[in-house]
Amino acid sequence: MKIIDFRIRPPYKSFTDMVMYSSPDRRDNFTRQLGLTPSPAAQQQSVDLLMREMDEAGVTMGVVVGRNSGFFGSVPNEIVLEFTQAHPGRFIPVASIDASNRKAAIAQIDASVAAGFKAINIEPGAYAHPMYTDDRRLYPIYAHCEDRHLPVIIMTGGNAGPDISYTQPAALDRVLADFPTLRVVTSHGNWPWVTEILHVAFRRPNLYISPDMYLVNMPGMDDYVKAANSYLADRFLYASSFPFCGVKAYKEWYCQLGLTPENLEKTMYANAAKLLGIE
Repeated sequence: MKIIDFRIRPPYKSFTDMVMYSSPDRRDNFTRQLGLTPSPAAQQQSVDLLMREMDEAGVTMGVVVGRNSGFFGSVPNEIVLEFTQAHPGRFIPVASIDASNRKAAIAQIDASVAAGFKAINIEPGAYAHPMYTDDRRLYPIYAHCEDRHLPVIIMTGGNAGPDISYTQPAALDRVLADFPTLRVVTSHGNWPWVTEILHVAFRRPNLYISPDMYLVNMPGMDDYVKAANSYLADRFLYASSFPFCGVKAYKEWYCQLGLTPENLEKTMYANAAKLLGIE
């Protein structure tokens, strides 16, 4: 079975400046709290070990997302593209944009698509000047991506803003209603609002859910799994969130969740491949 890991942050250049690498004790403590063992590839900041771990786990491709954040730091799209081009066929680039200037953001989206990026990532609550997901300054960006049939990944779970209000699902629900053909992925699965976001996904067929590290032994895990094994089987995305979870350890854990063989294949490969236009 082919596997697409929908969230990998490789130990490469600007990525290593982010807290997930610059504060290894904090990262590894989080990993252990989830019940997993820290990855040697993360601890040694080794791309070679990451590639070996992907091979051992049978992960065909990984999605690498840039970052434009005043809260978490930034990874330029140029670095993402450089990394993915250095490993052809193994990684899928996703561009992050600066949403503070509408015209510049739209130009950046078009340039990213031309360069080969497969989706756009925004992190509204983590910008230097935080926004809610339904901030009207973001609407021209949503409209442009909808018109271009370009998926948008929005970080709306976990520590996605100055306070928990930035992850409340109601704002995302309004965006999904206003742009009904815009395909939106909620990274971190909109945790901890598990019941609420699963209701949003039930009523909004343009929402994809990727709980990644917040699926692992966390409150709400069983509800995510029930949804992935039923009405959300075609819109649930597998993601390790490396380096917080090891690629191999996460894969072995995920395969024991009790998903049907058909839904394992959908959630671990087919859904992401269709969403991103991967052959």
